[in-house]
Formats: sequence, C-alpha cells, structure tokens
Amino acid sequence: AQLVESGGGEVQSGGSLRLSCATSGFMISHYVMYWYRTAPGKERELVAGILIDGISTQYTDSVKGRFTISRDNVKNTLYLQMNNLKTEDTAVYYCNAPLRSDGSLNAPWDDWGQGTLVTVSS
Repeated sequence: AQLVESGGGEVQSGGSLRLSCATSGFMISHYVMYWYRTAPGKERELVAGILIDGISTQYTDSVKGRFTISRDNVKNTLYLQMNNLKTEDTAVYYCNAPLRSDGSLNAPWDDWGQGTLVTVSS
C-alpha cells in the first residue's frame, strides 16, 4: 500500500488548509480511515475518522466543528478540511487505517506515508 499525504503548509491562526491523502494498493472505501497527527514533543493523536459507509465520521474533541474528514472513492483519496486553525494544530499529519492496541495497523499493510507538516502561527 502507498499513502501520500499533501496539502500542509504554514498558515496564520484562523486560517484554513485542506489535506489530501492519495492512496494506492487498496480501496479506501473498504476500510475505516483515520487522520492522525504528531505534534512536537507529543505522542501520535487520532484526529478524525471516517467509517466504511463514507458518511459516519468521528473527531477528537479539540477539532470538532473545525475539521471535516471526507473521501473520494473514485480518486481513492482521503481529505481533511481544516478551518479556524489554531497554533495547537501544528503537527505532522498522517492518514492510515485504525491501530490495534499494540500500535500495529489493523490493515493488511504496515506502510505509512511521509506525512504533511502543518504549521499554524499566531
């Protein structure tokens, strides 16, 4: 599997970015998919998820009402629309399948993309 995240950059607080995660080697419509982020000095955090039905979504409390996860089954691409960005959203963002309790991917692949860096300045 390949996962290629893009769309990050530097924005001021209150700004917006749209992240993309282009995938190959599997059909994202067949899997629950998540966006994760790793902030400097912090552990990886689950940010948003979209279920197989493509409609049901979930968000960590800190991004609810600001971020929207979606996917395009034709393009096999996952998106994260991020509005009203805050400095605490600064992190490297990754997309992937859910993680098991041991930290391994609950998926028939173990690949990660390079992530995309989001920097929010005040």
